[in-house]
Amino acid sequence: MIIADLSQIAGRTYPARRRTQNLVGGMSPIQASNFSMGHVTLEPNGGQVPWHNQDQEEIYFIVEGTGEMCLGEERSTLSTGQAVSIPPRVFHQLTNIGSTPLRMIYCYGPAGDVAHWRQELDGTLPRAGIEVPPLPAGARPQCTARKED
Repeated sequence: MIIADLSQIAGRTYPARRRTQNLVGGMSPIQASNFSMGHVTLEPNGGQVPWHNQDQEEIYFIVEGTGEMCLGEERSTLSTGQAVSIPPRVFHQLTNIGSTPLRMIYCYGPAGDVAHWRQELDGTLPRAGIEVPPLPAGARPQCTARKED
């Protein structure tokens, strides 16, 4: 039996003020070909999964906290116990708008790395409204900057 223990997974911290811990895929002891799954903690007051898209379909499930979810041209508030479906190739962003950490589970399929993780670490994440479509009106700004900014 292979067990991934969240308390034993260090995860990775990203510039947009979040920590991602892979539960299935990535550095996890559990690997699958049809999906990847992980736990994300967004820091209070602005921690973020920045504006990006990917080929996989995805689900975000809010375990604890309150966030602003942008999906394509839509913007909504998500809170504890809610899930959102993210279709393939649709730009999306989740920002913690609360004063406590936001914890969420993501699941996407098929399995594999998504480009925005490396782009964010490298400082090359495409800018909303410049290289990629703009965020919905009134949305919190994408909180990562490119190296040349």
